[in-house]
Amino acid sequence: MELSLHRLRMLRELHRRGTVTAAAASLHYTASAVSQQLAQLERDVGAKLFERLGRRVQMTELGRLLTEHAEVILGSVERATVALEEAQESVSVRLTAGVWASVAAGLLPPALLSLAGDHPGIEVKTRELAPEATADAVRDGTLDLSFVIDYSDAPMPWDAGLERVVIAVERLHAAVPVGTVLANTVALDELAEHPWILASPRSHFGRAMRVACLRHGFTPKINHEVEEQSTAMAMVAAGLGVTLVSDLGLSFRPPGIDIVALTTPLMRTVSIAYRTTASRRPALNLVIDAVRAAAAELGLGTESALP
Repeated sequence: MELSLHRLRMLRELHRRGTVTAAAASLHYTASAVSQQLAQLERDVGAKLFERLGRRVQMTELGRLLTEHAEVILGSVERATVALEEAQESVSVRLTAGVWASVAAGLLPPALLSLAGDHPGIEVKTRELAPEATADAVRDGTLDLSFVIDYSDAPMPWDAGLERVVIAVERLHAAVPVGTVLANTVALDELAEHPWILASPRSHFGRAMRVACLRHGFTPKINHEVEEQSTAMAMVAAGLGVTLVSDLGLSFRPPGIDIVALTTPLMRTVSIAYRTTASRRPALNLVIDAVRAAAAELGLGTESALP
């Protein structure tokens, strides 16, 4: 019997997610592709590994047994990868990183340019995901590392199988139509009567900004829900409301808006998450060093990182 690592990874994800559709989404395949591969795995094994119960699936006894061994096998593959990298005098490897728009535009270009000059054997590929989805993709092996964000008022749940290192601390600023705020700073509650443009509460950013407003004594009147800071600022420039934008998000700033500092600063950390088993990978550590150096060059140091 010859077992495919690719199919074992799909089986493991099916066990974690409970449905073929959810497993496929987490691995960035179609549901039909995952179903076909799992059917082939059952033919390879010669036994049923799971049963469908409505939309969900239930692992058979043999399915649970194979899933347990899949965890061990896939972990061993990663440890072997680390050992090979450590044994090589030069580092030559490809890593896949989860990013979101402001990180991809504001932080990655200088970091990857520096990395390519110092370590040309390291190739970093990127995949844009919602910030709240990147950690799961690292855990399931889809990504080698990902950028994650955290707010003191709305911390993200954390997986014990992942580690993270803070690489930048960003301030959040008020973005308002030109002339709306005449002072150099503004209190968040002074914007309470304005229409707001914010991400939906399904997103980490949207939840955190609503919590921040409530902590300052008001519920924002949200006229427009958009997910990208660049879109929100374009709507601010059109006079449709106010929003909050991070340091990295300022790279998308259009004409026609004022960026005003908050009198009580709102901060968020940007970290890199990776599997605990990958912590010794030389290539991973070199990428982290390059990103941290790029953040420092942009003035986004880690000295005031959130707890």
